[in-house]
Amino acid sequence: MVEFLPLILFLVVCLVLLLGYPVAFSLGGTALAFAWIGGMTGHFDDAFLQALPNRLYGIMTNQTLIAVPLFVFMGVMLERSRVAENLLDTMAGLFGPLRGGLGVSVTLVGMLLAASTGIVGATVVTMGLLSLPTMLKRNYDPAIASGVICAAGTLGQIIPPSIILVLLGDVLSAAYQQAQLDMGIFSPDTVSVGDLFVGAFVPGLMLVMLYLLYLAGVAILKPDQVPAIPRAERDQQRQLLLRVLKVLAPPLLLIVAVLGSILGGLATPTEAASVGAIGAILLAISQRQFNLFTLKEVMTGATKVTSMVFLIFIGASLFSLVFRGFGGDEVVTGLLTDLPGGVVGAMLVVMLVMFLLGFILDFIEITFVVVPIVGPILLSMGLDPVWLGVMIAINLQTSFLTPPFGFALFYLRGVAPREVTTVAIYRGVAPFIVIQLLMLGLLAYWPGLATWLPALVYG
Repeated sequence: MVEFLPLILFLVVCLVLLLGYPVAFSLGGTALAFAWIGGMTGHFDDAFLQALPNRLYGIMTNQTLIAVPLFVFMGVMLERSRVAENLLDTMAGLFGPLRGGLGVSVTLVGMLLAASTGIVGATVVTMGLLSLPTMLKRNYDPAIASGVICAAGTLGQIIPPSIILVLLGDVLSAAYQQAQLDMGIFSPDTVSVGDLFVGAFVPGLMLVMLYLLYLAGVAILKPDQVPAIPRAERDQQRQLLLRVLKVLAPPLLLIVAVLGSILGGLATPTEAASVGAIGAILLAISQRQFNLFTLKEVMTGATKVTSMVFLIFIGASLFSLVFRGFGGDEVVTGLLTDLPGGVVGAMLVVMLVMFLLGFILDFIEITFVVVPIVGPILLSMGLDPVWLGVMIAINLQTSFLTPPFGFALFYLRGVAPREVTTVAIYRGVAPFIVIQLLMLGLLAYWPGLATWLPALVYG
């Protein structure tokens, strides 16, 4: 019974989270309760808890994590500056003459917002409010409209500068160093957030292309479900081109400034995040959406999100210490190494567990709780850390879309009109789930899709 205590601890944490208690307090409180019981029964050494102050100091002084509040600030500022609304209107005018053009517009705007904000919930809600009524008014099939919005909104999980990639980069860096130390390598290589950003670039763009190919197929096979905008309602060509240049140029310049500085080796992700934050302010000023009240709102929103992330980080640190104190590392290592199929079997099981956990846990909890446990084990089996990080990100993105618990579905359901049924939303995301799984399969078969560009950029 004692050897199963780590697994019981993990299950109890999941149960407490399902009851609706705050994540950070669920992680820390449950871990402390188990540590107290373990200490009373002689199954837990209190010395493990003495490492907590060092863990907290490490979080406070971690330069990489400074990128989190900066990218959150950038995303919230862009959300307030009506960038999404202007982009959707302009792209709809550009692609509206095509069957499926509104769906293409939503997908491309989702890609641009993902590369600008990296915040999934805000993107899904914003596009649901702005584009879903328009698509329904143009006689789009409710299922296809819902599926496109949910899928495009979750691109913020994989397209840099994604918040999940920042957090994964930090966690995987520690896991990679631990794995190498366990293998007797005392001058370990490192993996950075920049590596993950560059590694996710090609898979993210491929995912967008697969979405667009699906929409093109629907437009050919079922044109009545994705009709074009009537000619009488379209802008004049000259007027439209001027509007496209005016609306697209600022966010594209911001994306180039942030990602270009990282890809070009001119800045670290943290430095690029500061560039993005300043750029978002300038963009809001250019849209005449910036004032002291807006700045206060953005600062408050960014502070709340950042506080939540770091509080979860603290709770997860306490959980991981107690988990290790009960011998959880050895239990998980034994379970994964004894699986049939070796590293392939272990990877499949971990991906499946993360996918299922994505129904009940947010990506932040999974990143802070699960990845530190399984990461060193998988990496010690010879897996590439960049490839593993991108696989985890796409896997979590898929769980965001999967009924009945996908977070993106809840976000859209909260803002969708009554005539859009929950069943229609489920039907709409099904093809995109298949596309996501196809992308996971392609990445598993050709790891170079994630590792080629980082090797080229960073040598």
